[in-house]
Amino acid sequence: MDHLGYRMKFGVLGPSTNTIVQPDLDGMRPVGVTNHYSRIVIPEQRMASNEDFLRLVAAIQDHTLQAIDVLRSCEMQYLVMGMSATTFWNGRAGAEAYRQVLEDRAGVKASCGSFATEAALNAYGARRIAFLSPYFEVANAQVRRFFQDCGFTVQRDIALERPSPVQIAHTTDAICRDALRRLDGDDVDAIVQVGTNLSMVRLAAAAELFLGKPVIAINTATYWHALRTVGIPDRLDGFGTLLSHH
Repeated sequence: MDHLGYRMKFGVLGPSTNTIVQPDLDGMRPVGVTNHYSRIVIPEQRMASNEDFLRLVAAIQDHTLQAIDVLRSCEMQYLVMGMSATTFWNGRAGAEAYRQVLEDRAGVKASCGSFATEAALNAYGARRIAFLSPYFEVANAQVRRFFQDCGFTVQRDIALERPSPVQIAHTTDAICRDALRRLDGDDVDAIVQVGTNLSMVRLAAAAELFLGKPVIAINTATYWHALRTVGIPDRLDGFGTLLSHH
């Protein structure tokens, strides 16, 4: 039994340009659980179009399996995907196939953003949703397709079109607050934020108070899903009702 990870050793994957997901997940880590991070090597590149974003997705997909191989050597017990765009690709069936490839390579089960946000929405009983991302429209279309395949009605969405992978982490609270207000409405049961390098775990928790509905940050949902899947019931305040009440 691992001296510090005596309840669970999580392996966590994230792009090398991502500076948000690692501290986010460490902030939600219960005693007896450890997170072991491996970076998917991708370049910091200018993003100004759908084509640029597709090149980024291809780079992530090409290097993900090598990053998993690094994690296998610490004998992780469960894999947490600290990246989201690729986990929504090609609808729910495509996402299931992609998750299976990752689990086969890792030798353990995995939680990823797409299925974690689906589970979170189901926990709230939300059916009509809106979402925001740091992506371009080509990726938002994939996210929209996944949620529709899961039976949700996507009322509207916003692609923030951040100018590079690293610059996603520079997105301000003001930008995100404005997006939340534009997404909200009486026709929306819950709002979802995707893109793991977008810092929203605490803003989403605060937004639940002034919007009066669930606001689900993908890093919170993914870690919540991993904890609950492996049987860890700990509840935590400060990250929204998903972690404190579900």
